[in-house]
Amino acid sequence: MTALDRLAATIAARKGADPDTSWTAKLLSKGPEKCAEKFGEEAVEAIIEAVKGDRDRLTAEAADVLYHLLVMLAARDVTLADVLAELERREGTSGLAEKAARG
Repeated sequence: MTALDRLAATIAARKGADPDTSWTAKLLSKGPEKCAEKFGEEAVEAIIEAVKGDRDRLTAEAADVLYHLLVMLAARDVTLADVLAELERREGTSGLAEKAARG
């Protein structure tokens, strides 16, 4: 099991937990829209660090992005396994062809 798998499992376990005892539960209790907003904020922070070229800061922000992505997905009952299955479905398909198929 990878660190990402363990993180996704921890997030899933926090659904419905007491928001006073868990940051993840607190985020999830605010609803999918707030989870999406937090993901967007973290993505922007990662973009800023990528532009600045600070490798360590970008690494830290990328970890925040992955965490908040998993929280946002959990808020809409989408699992990491669902996303990985979609990536596997696309594997071996040209990015250009895959984009064209989406219209």
